This record gives sequence, structure tokens and C-alpha cells, in this order.
Amino acid sequence: MKVDYLIVGAGFTGATLAERIARELDKKVLVVDRRLHMGGNAYDEYDEHGVLVHRYGPHIFHTQSKKVWDYLSRFTEWRPYYHRVRAVVEGKEIPLPFSLASLRRLFSERLADLLEEKLIAHFGYGARISILKLKEVQDPDLRFLADYVYKNVFEGYTLKQWGLKPEELSPSVTARVPILVSYDERYFQDTYQAMPKEGYTALFRRMLAHPNIRVLLGADWKEVEGEVRFDRLIFTGPMDEFFGYLHGPLPYRSLRFAFEHHQRPWFQEVGTVNYPNDHGFTRITEFKHLTHQAYLPHTTVVYEYPEAYEPGKNEPYYPVPREENEERLALYQKEAAKLKTVLFAGRLGDYRYYNMDQAVARALKLFEEVARG
Repeated sequence: MKVDYLIVGAGFTGATLAERIARELDKKVLVVDRRLHMGGNAYDEYDEHGVLVHRYGPHIFHTQSKKVWDYLSRFTEWRPYYHRVRAVVEGKEIPLPFSLASLRRLFSERLADLLEEKLIAHFGYGARISILKLKEVQDPDLRFLADYVYKNVFEGYTLKQWGLKPEELSPSVTARVPILVSYDERYFQDTYQAMPKEGYTALFRRMLAHPNIRVLLGADWKEVEGEVRFDRLIFTGPMDEFFGYLHGPLPYRSLRFAFEHHQRPWFQEVGTVNYPNDHGFTRITEFKHLTHQAYLPHTTVVYEYPEAYEPGKNEPYYPVPREENEERLALYQKEAAKLKTVLFAGRLGDYRYYNMDQAVARALKLFEEVARG
């Protein structure tokens, strides 16, 4: 079998590149994925109870990029959806990101009024500030708030999610923890927020339905490498695995998912509830909030348990953001630069945490480079 491009991985990165190369360049593409389904971690399916579930945890589409939105809109209709998240702090459910509404759930009216007044005075109503920026403020009341949020919302969750203390991770992780100086309880504030009307798997099927594209599932790319001749390889799997762990493994965190079905209309009031300080799991997601299936008299939820990544046992989900890992990544990037016919991309190929829209944006940019030759 001869193709122009062999693409390893049928997630957002691989599917976007396959579609663009097949349609715009009229090239033959083979997409290989070791899983038995396309869509990567965004794969969804109906469970035995008729609930559309995300098998690898909740995937909420949101983006500021009109380019990404318009591109994906070719393959799906959208249903507007604004994700809402709460965290259980000192026995109370508070909105996340931490906001003025969160103040009202936790503190006395007098203290909440004081903190709200000072937040608006320092940053302006509607501001979105990081916990690190708030920690730099000299005002003792705002420093109290920063320390409270850090300890009760961020620290415990980080320890569970990463297996490391916040100070052991890149400062960029802490910098991503926002505080909203508003009463907006939406988890994201992006311009475009929606869910694919028929689900992610249907979106991927349409993306990969071009006559120039063949998809081979349930196969390791190494198994077909000797049987398929190709001009270029695009690899969206782990870069360290590609090079046989030449410079040692790049660490990842993984997740274990526990699905539960309940014979009642609803399990919780919002899509996701985080548990930063209690239990072994980090969050519970109820899919009916996401999938517009309020008509069902029963519901399905998933518990997420972070765990260490073990190759061959579980999936690599999150690159671990530490300086020492960046140094090791640089060694692999030097190896990659030597290969003229191999391109690396995606969360695993780049060893970067990408949201779905970021993965698509990265793939579109890489396609432009490929098209230029």
C-alpha cells in the first residue's frame, strides 16, 4: 500500500491534518490509531442507558478563535452550552472560577462586601486575575483572600491532580488559576462556547470521510510501517516513545474513570463539581448537563481519579510541567529536527497541554507549513 502521508493518531490534531491534506492538497492519507475508535480523548458514545458519555472525561468546546470555530463548523452543527463548575470548599459548593459569587457563598456579608469593594477598586469590575497576581497585592485583606483561595481551592487539587506540590511545578500552572471580579458563573469566558449537536464522534466521522483518507483502527503504527510506503509521517503520539526513550521517558499524569448510572433525573446541579480537598477523586461530571438530554428520567456521571502514567497500562493525558522535563524535551526536539520526513504535533507529539481548540489551531498552522512545502 502506498500513501503520501501516514498520520499516527486520530484525535483532533491527526484528523485536522488528514482532512486538510486530503482535501486541499489532494494527497492520499492513511490515519492509524491503536485504539478501536477515532476521536482520541474526545471520543463519545451512548452508554447502555442512552446517555451520551465522554469516555475520557468531559470535553467542553470553547475558543476565542473564529478560524478554528469556522473550520470545525464545516463538520458539525452546534448547540450553545455554557459550562458551570462548582467546588466543594469547607462543605459548601462555590462557583469556579472563584468569583464575587464565590465570596458570597463562603464569607459573612460584611467580609464579602469588604473583599468585593477592594477587588473592584484594585482591578476593576470584570477583571480576570491570576492567583499569583493577587498574592502580590500589599493589602492585607486581599492577601488573606489570595492565601485562602490558594489553600482551599488550588493546593489540594494540584496535589491530587499532579502528585506534586504547587511549588514543584512550573509557575505557569499557578498562573492559570483565575479569580473573576464579577458575578459571571460561566467556567469559560470565550466568545464561542458550544457542544457538537450530534457529539464529537460524529464530527470526527465527517472530518475523516474524504475519499483520499483511509482510517485503520486498533493497530499500532509500527505494525503497519513495513507494509505501508509513505512519503511523510505525521506523529501525534508520545515523542519519547517514537525515539525509543533514548533520553529517558517524558513523564505524564493519567486518569482512571469510574462511571455510575443513577435511576433519578439529576445527580448534581451543574455539569462538574470539583473536590479539591476531600476524597480520592478530583471531580464528578454529569453528562446530561453537557448533552442536552434532560428528557431522560435517569442519569450517568463519571468520577475522575488521577494516577501515575504507566505505559501499556493506562493513557498519557497530561504532560507534567516541570523545568527538568523541558530540558529532556529539548533533547528530543533536537532528535526530531534531524528527521526531514517526520513531523510531530499534538499534546503528546509536542509534549504540551492543549485544549481542543488549541490542538486544532496547531494543526491548521502546521498544515499551512506543509502546504508551502
